[in-house]
Formats: sequence, structure tokens, C-alpha cells
Amino acid sequence: MVKKVITRDGKVTHFNPEKIRNAILGAAKEIYPLKKAQAVTENSLSKVIQRIRKYKKDTIHIEDIQDIVEESLMAQGFVHVAKAYILYRKFREEIRITKQKLGIKDELKLSLNAINVLRARYLLKNNQRVAVETPQQMFRRVADCIAKAERKFSSKKESFYRDKFYQILTSLEFLPNSPTLMNAGTALGQLSACFVLPVGDSIEGIFSSLKAMALIHQSGGGTGFSFSHLRPSGDIVFSTKGAASGPVSFMQVFDAATKVIVQGGRRRGANMAVLGVHHPDIVEFVESKLKEGGLENFNISVGVTADFMQAVKHNRQINLINPRTKKTVKRIKAKTLFSLIAFSAYRCADPGLLFMDSINRAHPLRQLGTIEATNPCGEIPLLAYESCNLASLNLSKCVRKKKVDWARLREVIHLGVRFLDNVIEVNRYPLVAIEQVTKKNRKIGLGIMGFADMLIRLRIPYNSQRAVTFCRQLMRFIRQCSLEASAQLAQERGAFDNWKRSTYRRKNIKVRNATLNSIAPTGSISILAGCSSGIEPLFGLSFARNALGGIKLFEMNSLIEEVAREEGFYSKRLMNRIRGEVSLKHTKGIPALLKNVFLTTFDILALDHLKIQAAFQEFTDNAVSKTINLSQEATIDDVQYIYLKAYELKLKGITIYRYGSKKEQVLTMADLSGGLSVEGEYSGSCFADICSI
Repeated sequence: MVKKVITRDGKVTHFNPEKIRNAILGAAKEIYPLKKAQAVTENSLSKVIQRIRKYKKDTIHIEDIQDIVEESLMAQGFVHVAKAYILYRKFREEIRITKQKLGIKDELKLSLNAINVLRARYLLKNNQRVAVETPQQMFRRVADCIAKAERKFSSKKESFYRDKFYQILTSLEFLPNSPTLMNAGTALGQLSACFVLPVGDSIEGIFSSLKAMALIHQSGGGTGFSFSHLRPSGDIVFSTKGAASGPVSFMQVFDAATKVIVQGGRRRGANMAVLGVHHPDIVEFVESKLKEGGLENFNISVGVTADFMQAVKHNRQINLINPRTKKTVKRIKAKTLFSLIAFSAYRCADPGLLFMDSINRAHPLRQLGTIEATNPCGEIPLLAYESCNLASLNLSKCVRKKKVDWARLREVIHLGVRFLDNVIEVNRYPLVAIEQVTKKNRKIGLGIMGFADMLIRLRIPYNSQRAVTFCRQLMRFIRQCSLEASAQLAQERGAFDNWKRSTYRRKNIKVRNATLNSIAPTGSISILAGCSSGIEPLFGLSFARNALGGIKLFEMNSLIEEVAREEGFYSKRLMNRIRGEVSLKHTKGIPALLKNVFLTTFDILALDHLKIQAAFQEFTDNAVSKTINLSQEATIDDVQYIYLKAYELKLKGITIYRYGSKKEQVLTMADLSGGLSVEGEYSGSCFADICSI
């Protein structure tokens, strides 16, 4: 009786008939409707198992098993199924050969694009820059490193959680931010993605922050700054009796330094610059990116107040205040400034808005100070010298038979919170000040990706009231489970040091972490997971991806076939009709169900985007990063409407991107009906850039 199977790389593994069943079913579904395909599969599987049982050795090679499957299908008269099986076998062989040429051994059967991203960013390399670990080994490295934190509390739990962490990583149910995948278990050991640094109004303060930024970028993190404390251009410099050059000039210094520091040869650094709306240089700041190529390593956001938004509404003037003297130096109509902000965003996608009152009102540690800046993508508002590590739950893995698997989601949430708290323990911090503040507050950001995929599997249109209601239910559940997990950790390990100065004390809730959830614009990790980015809708249904050294890989969303088969209207003619389409909105001959649930970003009104963001923000203690992507025909009035509506909906921040507003963008299309092309690491957020996290 066969008990073991020799794989193509020479490894010996247990014989598993389920793998044969899945392979035959995949081929049978190409020919027959689902029920008949299942019947053909079960009948054929029994014949294959009978033949394998007659095998005289207890070990068989995988190629011999596949030969037996082909012969059995042919012998039963399932010629077309056999041909489909042969074609699939050939297709998998071509993928294996391509991966071998890339120098990557892939035991997890990831997509080619995932392998390309892994090779470029995550897998450890030797001195010749050749990858020396497999994806499976990478996940083992990460799980081993993060589980070591258990030794500080109970050494008996290390082995248990090492295996649990490894399971959720390799199943792609959960992935941490890029620095953790890159650096866990290495000499560098810096695992956090998000940092905020103060910028003091002196040469010493400015260049101290510049040095800290360089160290953080070198280790893979992103940085946020408030330049609001710098005196305006033209103000006096007492040491020299000269004139100050202002915040924007120093932002250019930070930008130039960022260009030089490429993060370990893997990606460029990313920054967020914030300037308060009452700063005298606010107009220069707002217009600082209108010139193509200006501050290209910065996202910029205006820190707006409730007073400013009310002044816009009532057409009042606001004071511009010198931060050095605290005196008003000029006044400007709020509507005029708001129009300039909208015009600049329309032209170049910057600035966004940060609603500082909303951010600080919700901050559980507001006794410690005022938050003035966020990480580069805006989902983590932080105090000076704070850092935060992120991870995302893959929601596309949490649907079973058109229903959410709430039990499994809860289990992964609990593991995810523990994983992120462990990161704080094993992390190697770039500055002592960052380590001290981070460990006192222990902020984490457990978020989500694959939300659009989840909606599709649940048959919920993204732009429906049902979707908004479901968002609130989903995020309330994630929030509650995260609180449960952090409370359990507090019982085991103690609450975070500054708990007594937090809003949790008034509520008498002991938790391990000052913040728990954020929603990031997952970039490369959603490509690894094979799911949609963050809470964004699909950006296209089929597209050409520029990858693998200039090779174009055509991709079509696999959920289309999955849904068509489950609903009983799959056909090759239908798939061929859809192939090459960016959107189904105007495509004739497509079932209504597909048109309703397979919505892409330009099929969805801005207000519906905002409603989804607001529903998630209601139960997210950090913030929600989402880009409102607009068509090229959108107007400045549209941008103003979005910004006003975002404030009305109590968001913490808002970003728009009008298609075509930058010469260089990661997604291009001939028109909205076809010809979509994306860069290798684009996963569905802002068209202007690849997510830095």
C-alpha cells in the first residue's frame, strides 16, 4: 500500500488522496457543470486509488500518480477531462520552470507575481543578491522570531504559538507589515512600519529628525512629520539676524535625503508631511507638489480644524499664526484656501486632509499630548517618537459557502493581536526614545485586506446599503475580538504602562495595547495573499501586469469563474466575453449578478466610497486609509464635495486621486472598457504610487 509520495524536488511526504480529488475536479469543471463534475471526480478518484493500491512499493513519485490519473480518465471515456487535466499539468509545469529560472523554490504554490514580489523584497539574499530562502522558510523565520517573545512570559507557550503563527502565515490568512517579513530573525531586526518624528524649530531639531528619518528608512520604516512648529519664511532668525526659509524648504531637504536612502535595495522610503491650516506658509505648502516631481517622496496633508471647516461653511476668514510668536500675521478667506486645496488635489492628488480634532478626540492617550502627524498613508496617527506595527487579516479566506466564518475570523484576530504585541517585545528599535515611548503605549494596528473579495463571495454589491450595514457589523466584530484578545494579554502580561493616563482607565477596561485596529492600503502583502487591497473595491477585472523584468503577465480575477460556477452559468463563451474587460458595467450579455457584485473602482460613486470608509472608521480606533479614485472627467467641485462630505461623515482623514493627474502612475488604461495595464506591485489603492507599507 502506498504511504509516501516523492515530490519533484525529492522530498518525501504523506500520500493524500484529497490532492488527487482537487486536481481531477479542477479538470472536470472545465468540461461539465459543477454537480456532474463532482460525480465524475468521485468515480474517477476511486479508479485511481484502486490502481495506486496495486502499486508494489510503499512510495510513489508524484509524476507516476499524475500518469495514472490521465490513463484512468482516458480509460473511462472522459477524454475531454483528461485533456483538460493534461493542459493544467503542462501549465503548472511552465509555472514551475519560470520560478526555477527566477531562482525561487516555492512549496506554497504562490502566484508568479507573488514570487516576483517575494524575490524583490522579502526573501533573504546572499552577497551576490541571490535569494537563499524559500517562501516557506521566510514564514518559518518570521514565526520563529515572533514566538520568541513568549519566553519573557511563559516559555511553555513558545512552541505552541510558533506553530500557530506559522499556520496563519502560510495559509495567507494573516500577514504582517513589510518590515516584519523583511527583517524578523535577521541582524537588523527592525519590524515596525510606522513612525512619527518631531521637527523642532531649530537647526539642531530639524537635522536631528533628519538623521532619525534616515535610520528608520534604512531599516524599512516610513515616517511622518508635522512641520507646523517651524517659523514661516521671512521670519527672523535671531542667531544670524537673517530670514527663515520656512517649512517647505526643509521638506525639500528631507525629500532629497529620502531619494538617497533606498531601503536595503528593496524599495524607496516614504514620508508624510503635515502642516496646520493656520500656519502662515500654508498656501506655499498646499501648492508645493503642483510642479511635476516636487516632493515626490512625500504625501502631504493639511491639518484642518473644526473652526476652519466651519469658516469654510460660513464664508469667514481665518487667522494665520506665526508658531514662534503665537501672533496673527495675516488673514485669509477660508473658502479661498479650501478652493486652493481642492485645486491642488485635483491637479496632483495632494494635499489630503487630516481632521485633527476628530483624531485627537478619539485618541485614548490625549493626556500625554496632542497628535500632529500620521504615518505615510494616514492610517496611524501617532505622538512624537511613537512607532506602530501593522498586520492585515485576509477576509477573502473567511467565507464558507457564501457565509462569513465568524469562528475562524475570531481565532485569527486573537492570534493576530498576540503576534503584534509580541513584535513590540522582539523588535529592535532605531532610537532609544522610540523604544521607550512605544513600549509604554504598545500601539498596534490590526487591519484587513480582501474586503472586496469577501463582498463578492457574499454576493453583496460594494455600492449598496447592505454593504454599509455589513461593514459596520464586520468591523464591530473585529473591534470587539481585538479588545478581548488585548484584555486577555493584559491579564497574562499586564496593561500598557500609560494605561492609568488613558481613557481605558475611566471605562475600567484593562488592555495590553493603547490602540488595536487600523486599516492600511495593503500593497505588496495583498499580492502575496492573492486578494484585493485593504477595503478598496476591485481596480479591474482583467489586466496586464508589468512584471518579471519587463514581461507582461495577463491576469483575470479568479472570483469571476468561481462565482459563475457556483451560480450555474459558467461557460467558456462567458469567460471569453469577460476576458480583457476592465468593468462589466457596459458589457452586453453578462448575467446581472456578475454586473452587480463585480464592481470596479470607477463603477462606484464617490459618496458610496465615503460611506464604506465611514462605516469602517466608526469601529476603528486608529484611522482608515482609503483613496477615493476619480475618473479623469471629475471636477474641482467634485473634490470639494468629497472633502466636505468626509468631514460631515466624521472621517479622520481623506485622500483623492483623479486618474491622469500625474504623468507617472501605476495604472493606465486606454479607456474604461479595456486595455488596463498595471505595474508589478500595484494591488488596488492609489493609482499614483505603490503602498509603502
